[in-house]
Amino acid sequence: MGTGRWRGVPLRARLVVSAAVLVFAYGTVVHVLQVFVPGLRPPLALPGWLAVYFGSLTLWDPLAALLLAARRPAGLALGCAVLVTDAAANGYANYVLDPAGGVTPGRIGQAVITALAVALVALTAWLARWFARPATQRH
Repeated sequence: MGTGRWRGVPLRARLVVSAAVLVFAYGTVVHVLQVFVPGLRPPLALPGWLAVYFGSLTLWDPLAALLLAARRPAGLALGCAVLVTDAAANGYANYVLDPAGGVTPGRIGQAVITALAVALVALTAWLARWFARPATQRH
């Protein structure tokens, strides 16, 4: 991210976007494994709509990562949408569907996703100026 498309973007912005890309890459791996490896599926019986949503993250996570890495404004919007809806879906799964009490690994994961969603949403306005490039630089 140091040259070409990212030339002129401050290091802090590149680091934030790099971290977001890594988060979405990690999410891609987790969701792909949960779809294709039976032993890694969530232990809860999920409603069909929620299972479809989590399965769709095998598409949305990598797309958000690619759009962010390509410095496309749509990457910021998609990244925020994915993290906010993922936090809400995990909240529903872990607090409504899961009968366990107290702290669980799923609830810790949901808290992490929520923190990441809040961080990306909070930083989007600042990052957006680095995603808007002059027309002469667009390919």
